[in-house]
Amino acid sequence: MSQNDNRPSGDRHPLGQFAPGLIGFTDDVLFGQVWERAEISAKERSMITVACLVTGGNVEQLRYHLVRARENGATTIELVEVITHLAFYAGWPKAMAAMAVAQEVLGSEED
Repeated sequence: MSQNDNRPSGDRHPLGQFAPGLIGFTDDVLFGQVWERAEISAKERSMITVACLVTGGNVEQLRYHLVRARENGATTIELVEVITHLAFYAGWPKAMAAMAVAQEVLGSEED
């Protein structure tokens, strides 16, 4: 079973009726092909994705990907460290906003 089996797809996705092409590409290409490539691990892909989202200031997508990163084997401590490290490369405000989301999403999780 792939990691994307828990994702709502097609008509079940909130944007499925409004933007079926985008959701189709998301399911088939991004999560169906790109995320399933064996050259790097799912954990590595998750950590890279979290880093990109923090760097871009895209906290609305961060919630989902922090949970996915945990499911893919990243620990809460590793994810907090990634965000802390990025404060110096992506900017303090972006890291602080991301850390607030991480605390909300992962705050009660044990490693």
